[in-house]
Amino acid sequence: MDFNIADILNRLHINDINEAFSTGNTWASSPNAAVKAIVSPVDGKKIASVKIATADNYNQTVEQAAKAFVTWRTVPAPKRGEIVREIGNALRDKKEDLGKLVSYEMGKSLQEGYGEVQEMIDIADFAVGLSRQLYGLTMHSERPQHRMYEQYHPLGIVGIISAFNFPVAVWSWNAMLAWVCGDVCIWKPSEKTPLTAIGCQHIAQEVFKKHGIGEGVSCLLIGDRDIGELMANDTRIPLISATGSTRMGKAVGAAVGARLGKSLLELGGNNAIIISENADLDMALVGAVFGAVGTAGQRCTSTRRLIIHESVYDSFKQKLVNAYGQIRIGDPLDENNHMGPLIDNDAVKLYLDSIEKCKTEGGKFAVEGGKLEGEKYASGCYVKPCVAEVENNYAIVQHETFAPILYLIKYKTLDEAIALQNGVPQGLSSAIMTGNLREAEQFLSYAGSDCGIANVNIGTSGAEIGGAFGGEKDTGGGRESGSDAWKVYMKRQTNTINYSKTLPLAQGIKFELE
Repeated sequence: MDFNIADILNRLHINDINEAFSTGNTWASSPNAAVKAIVSPVDGKKIASVKIATADNYNQTVEQAAKAFVTWRTVPAPKRGEIVREIGNALRDKKEDLGKLVSYEMGKSLQEGYGEVQEMIDIADFAVGLSRQLYGLTMHSERPQHRMYEQYHPLGIVGIISAFNFPVAVWSWNAMLAWVCGDVCIWKPSEKTPLTAIGCQHIAQEVFKKHGIGEGVSCLLIGDRDIGELMANDTRIPLISATGSTRMGKAVGAAVGARLGKSLLELGGNNAIIISENADLDMALVGAVFGAVGTAGQRCTSTRRLIIHESVYDSFKQKLVNAYGQIRIGDPLDENNHMGPLIDNDAVKLYLDSIEKCKTEGGKFAVEGGKLEGEKYASGCYVKPCVAEVENNYAIVQHETFAPILYLIKYKTLDEAIALQNGVPQGLSSAIMTGNLREAEQFLSYAGSDCGIANVNIGTSGAEIGGAFGGEKDTGGGRESGSDAWKVYMKRQTNTINYSKTLPLAQGIKFELE
């Protein structure tokens, strides 16, 4: 590393040991709070320790957030947007430190660490404009001298459960929009990557404090699964936005649904790129390799499958083999490297187990995988990206492995390719590489990709914040970030105003009294 991590932690107000929760200016924990050491997958060294929130800490946080909502919702939306604008600017000032900490704590490349902070800045900018555009609709009434319209009101407390692979960006997708909508937020980051969350909480709170906004608008809980379960079952939290595995999402969705709450679920992906015989193979190669090895395959939008036309299958496979031979693996803070480590040793074990399962089912590896050994990889979290020739119906191919394993599948017709693309439980991101307009349009049609994201001549990962992000089927059906995703953070109300001197009823119903 060419930086001093202690200096970065100091500038971001992250100390050893960090408290279990923050409702704003207050950072605290119970005397019996458990302590967890946060270890970097880059070099296996401890970064800092955090205290784990208790049930009592949780209840304190929810009570404070509920009080804050009563005041925050009365602040005019453009004023809320101004505060979010300043938070975005504060993130700009801290971009370098935060980006390096994201990279060191999570293990993604430094460029991706900076990119994640940039996503927070971008969504803040988006939210500022949105704060003056929380539009409703007007409708014509069937009754004379009546006016109908709809408007949106804040929901209340928004619970945000984020995953380790995007330790801060996904929080911002939710929090920035929720804040301009008039909601308050309680954030439970991944217990694997809480330090960047603590840094972001300090940054946001400094801005709130400057504007005289007290406790409870931005809350942070450092917790494990128990805290997530408390949030999911709490009727005081009308919306839970949860990012993670399909297994986790089903549990959250069931708990929230049982109390008739709202859930926004961003879950697993099993994303494919169709490589047509009409594709620019050099361009397709860049999209495929970045999609497969970026963030060491730990994106929900990572490319898991390549569905390749039989006429270009062998030539494209050789291009992949050559490209994989050039991938540089090592310290992600060295910008010369393409790929860093997996998040921890458990992830390495899952990766190795998946390789063995693939071989057992008949997969043939064009590029062999495995764990990397040696002083350079002392943390034990570094692996080799691999490429396997498979059938789409293999059980391991139907499953999302959060690691750099790329599966190759051959096809003859576009209808077959689309069926293969859709033939998995997940439905997040998809792409086709083709120069043929008809193929592109078919892929994007109702008879094409069944995913929430469908791209032409770009890969499956790297979504922009301006579009709604999310997927179908086992991906959960949620939508975050751009477009009209803001509506999930609000409740819709239909209003009818009668400015006549009579009271006519709808549908022509007569109800007369003498």
